[in-house]
Amino acid sequence: MDDEIEEVQRVSDALEAVDGIADLEERVRARNRVLALQAQRVKGWHAERRDLVLAMRAQDPPVTIRAIAARLEMSAGVVQDIIRGHTGSWKNRAKGAEPSNG
Repeated sequence: MDDEIEEVQRVSDALEAVDGIADLEERVRARNRVLALQAQRVKGWHAERRDLVLAMRAQDPPVTIRAIAARLEMSAGVVQDIIRGHTGSWKNRAKGAEPSNG
């Protein structure tokens, strides 16, 4: 857990350093690079998170939504959306559509 906290802190510190770039043009260029790197990882990160949530729910007995949320430090609503297979924003959901069971 300490290694995890250290890694997250290093990422946070690096982002703070980017925000601290004095020259606006340089700062925006650096932020664009960070956003591009993050975009490359998001799909894989979401897939891995979904796999873990579904595996936890598939256990016998299943881990509760609230327990998953607490263990993975996310909201219960996000856990429910993952289980239902929802991946987009609320504005992209069809009106009256039933969520899938993932």
